[in-house]
Amino acid sequence: MSSRLSDYDFELPEAQIAQAPLATRDASRLMVVRRSTGERAHHQFAELPDLLRPDDLLVVNNARVIPARLLGQKVGTGGRVELLVVRPSAPTLTSAALGEAPEALDWVCLGQASKGLKPGQSVAFSGGLTAEIREVLGGGEYQVRFHAAPGTSLAALLDAAGRLPLPPYITREPDAADAERYQTVYARASGAVAAPTAGLHFTEALFTTLAARGVRRVEVTLDVGPGTFLPVRDEALDLHRMHPERFTVPQATADAVNEARAQGRRVVAVGTTVVRTLESATDAQTGQVRAGPGETTMFIRPGYAFRQVDVLLTNFHLPRSTLVMLVSALLGRERTLEAYRDAVRSGYRFFSYGDAMLVME
Repeated sequence: MSSRLSDYDFELPEAQIAQAPLATRDASRLMVVRRSTGERAHHQFAELPDLLRPDDLLVVNNARVIPARLLGQKVGTGGRVELLVVRPSAPTLTSAALGEAPEALDWVCLGQASKGLKPGQSVAFSGGLTAEIREVLGGGEYQVRFHAAPGTSLAALLDAAGRLPLPPYITREPDAADAERYQTVYARASGAVAAPTAGLHFTEALFTTLAARGVRRVEVTLDVGPGTFLPVRDEALDLHRMHPERFTVPQATADAVNEARAQGRRVVAVGTTVVRTLESATDAQTGQVRAGPGETTMFIRPGYAFRQVDVLLTNFHLPRSTLVMLVSALLGRERTLEAYRDAVRSGYRFFSYGDAMLVME
């Protein structure tokens, strides 16, 4: 077990960072890695139904990415301002607050501006949207109050003035195709600022094939936050703190996972966000998944004992990232890095629009 950041580094050619999706979702490649032996095999994502068991339980994150990136100007000086809407200020509010008004107009945002932002600063965006910086929270975060006509929801304001927040390693502006392809086909719960990217490979036809094979699908919601892209800065991993992310586990999902565990059937997590949701929602006394809303700052790395997840489907992640550490907690650090080096040699595409890995027993 390693507690040093540098132990999760690997060489990644910039040319292998996927800048755009493939023509079809399930055309991605899929590396299968066995936890017990480290054995690796190369497949196409469309072959997934043949790689899973008929009684597997597939758990997906139905979070939908919102147009959370706002570009505006300081009122009075015209200085450039960029805000990324992150979460409602009131801790009791969930992503449903996007559709509420007026109390839902107080939100925490990540901000960048010429000469910084100070409390009392007014910002103007397109479509008549304005905002006031209420408080500097630190770490690039600000408490912001948006101003709009009575009864106007933040969702409506973002639809009018916001842009899709593509990850920072995609070095182009979003285009019309991203509005569809940077969402999963099952995205329903608006509130994320990044896509749960392991799910981007699925098509409705592939789900039909999985269902015919006997693989059941259930959903959770975790509003993926900007923390997923923030670098780990401390060499000593014990010093790293995760940004909070909101989640919800429906009762039907909790029941399905608990039943699968009791019957010895495999729980297949589609993405690291599903892993963190299920593990965070686990009752410490009973070991079962609890239904309902919650918030997680869970940092999963080698040494963690998984309680709910048997199989992980995930994309290839940034070097030195908490996501690589989570994969390493399930697969082992050395085997994870060996798989990543193999992926580089074999020309796999990395990150959000890249290829996928299936970690099995």
